[in-house]
Amino acid sequence: MLSFNFTPFPVIETERLILRQITNNDVNEVFELRSNPETMKYIPRPLVKTTEDALEHIAMIEEKIISNTGINWGITLKGSSKLLGLIGFYRIQPENYRAEIGYMLLPDFHGKGIIPEAVNRLITYGFNDLKLHSIEAVIDPKNTASEKVLQKCGFVKEAHLKECDFFEGKFLDKVIYSLLSH
Repeated sequence: MLSFNFTPFPVIETERLILRQITNNDVNEVFELRSNPETMKYIPRPLVKTTEDALEHIAMIEEKIISNTGINWGITLKGSSKLLGLIGFYRIQPENYRAEIGYMLLPDFHGKGIIPEAVNRLITYGFNDLKLHSIEAVIDPKNTASEKVLQKCGFVKEAHLKECDFFEGKFLDKVIYSLLSH
């Protein structure tokens, strides 16, 4: 079975991006991401209502890193420390050599190829450094932008689960995409 150690925190670079550790200094951007109904539209989680909620979210991210059960990076452009988004491996299943990737980006930066660039780099990190066998992404079927990113990055649709999650009084579908290491 796999085991992970995210200490020291792995800072990752791409052509345009630095994927770095998220800190309490990022509270305003985390608040902006997690409190915005537009960025949270396809994420069935309650909106963050205060900066204290955003700090709790950052603490939860940090706890997963410390316990080696998940890892999230802040997405920044090279030459700037401003957090543009989040990307990471959630629900890591070491016994199955599998992890779920997830990401979100401030609306001002949509359509600039940032997420595909970050996803492709994390695919390499997941397969080469973490020794994963598969990476999955779970999305809302109405999230066509995310679907295009996943397809562009080589993911294949595995399943469409009907009304499998219950959130805010509604049953929601989800679609699972995955990518195998070979």
